[in-house]
Amino acid sequence: MQNINIPPEKHIKVLDGQGWIGLIDKMGTEATCVNAARVSFGKMKNEMDEKDVILLKYLIENKHTSPLEHLVFTFSIHCPLFVRGQWHRHRTWSYNEISRRYTEFDITFYTPARLRQQAQVNRQASVENSNFNDSELINTIDKHNKKSLKLYEYLLDSGICREQARGVLSQNMMVTFWGTVDLNNLLHFLELRDSEHAQREIREYAIAIKKLIAPYIPNIANYYGWKTD
Repeated sequence: MQNINIPPEKHIKVLDGQGWIGLIDKMGTEATCVNAARVSFGKMKNEMDEKDVILLKYLIENKHTSPLEHLVFTFSIHCPLFVRGQWHRHRTWSYNEISRRYTEFDITFYTPARLRQQAQVNRQASVENSNFNDSELINTIDKHNKKSLKLYEYLLDSGICREQARGVLSQNMMVTFWGTVDLNNLLHFLELRDSEHAQREIREYAIAIKKLIAPYIPNIANYYGWKTD
């Protein structure tokens, strides 16, 4: 599935180029947030000044973050099915996804460039081992992905409906969905997903989001010390 009409500067490839995320739309600015915080005064500003930057910092540090909910971003995400499953646990987002009930075209799969080993201490973590010979295992995963697609196509050709046939497709199948979220909840998402405790694959998307939105929230990005270069 190709990204559609997303300018290059608003589109970042991840997972060795097999996945991507694009910024589709945005509503509001940092000034919108400070205007919301000062709504009782009945005044609005279009440009930020030093006092506004101080106010933003105060809001975040004291967890008075509802004004941040007036700044909203919409992304298009192309990711493996298992990453989508983790993403959709964040129920403060709004989602719409391309459905395999309606189309059987453009099916692709994620094949990791490197495999990690299971951590012995943390059951939900993995570790990298440069001495781990994973080439044959990666090839096996690729064959399995292709085999599941072949079975899917066989079921369709046999007259099975798409909504049942899709059940045989691998968890590595790539899916594309739109996700819309306000800045307050997006910051919480990034705190959890750009973390050493997060799975590496979804963390790549979180890092990409920071790069996409930092130009629109420079003072907040600076406050958190995001490295976006």
